[in-house]
Amino acid sequence: MTGGSSLWFLSRGTGVLSLVLLTLVIVLGALTRGGRPLPGLPRFAVAGLHRNLSLLSVAFLAVHISTAVIDPYVTLRWVDAVVPFTGSYKPLWVGLGALSLDLMAAMVATSLVRKRIGRRLWQVVHLAVFAAWPVALLHAFTLGPDVTRGYQLWLAVGCAVVSGAALAWRWLADPTQVWAPRARALTAVPEAAQDNQTKAEVFS
Repeated sequence: MTGGSSLWFLSRGTGVLSLVLLTLVIVLGALTRGGRPLPGLPRFAVAGLHRNLSLLSVAFLAVHISTAVIDPYVTLRWVDAVVPFTGSYKPLWVGLGALSLDLMAAMVATSLVRKRIGRRLWQVVHLAVFAAWPVALLHAFTLGPDVTRGYQLWLAVGCAVVSGAALAWRWLADPTQVWAPRARALTAVPEAAQDNQTKAEVFS
């Protein structure tokens, strides 16, 4: 196996893993919207799991981008992976991947400074993850022909079905709270405990 093909497989594999993890982040966020705990897990554990899955998804995404850039098979610059639709190699489809990256980066950056920018602005930017997911999926289907057949096709379809079902369930459970901040959950927490919960829910 050549170095180029190794980089290609590593890039494809980490891209798929990042998409699966991002799906889990969306599903977990939808199911626990409004501060609802999962059966058998306390609220702080759910928040920690949500945060760790988000960070792990970003880590795999970083490897996916790095290997794609250094792979000699195509000419892809670092700026092409960050600034959408500026590259010479399939600018539209590569640009979708860059757009998804930017949306996730905005989510992470605002989560780290949430206390300074305020919860309302953080909440608006945090919803970018819902836009990043379909953009990332379209990027995968247009640049990865292997995703359009075999087990990867079923994996992508499964991710779409599971995330769609979770969002639909959340909407049917309480349409007014799908996009709204978790005001009800926060008002039920004493001030001292609320600070600890806020730290634990950086990526919730």
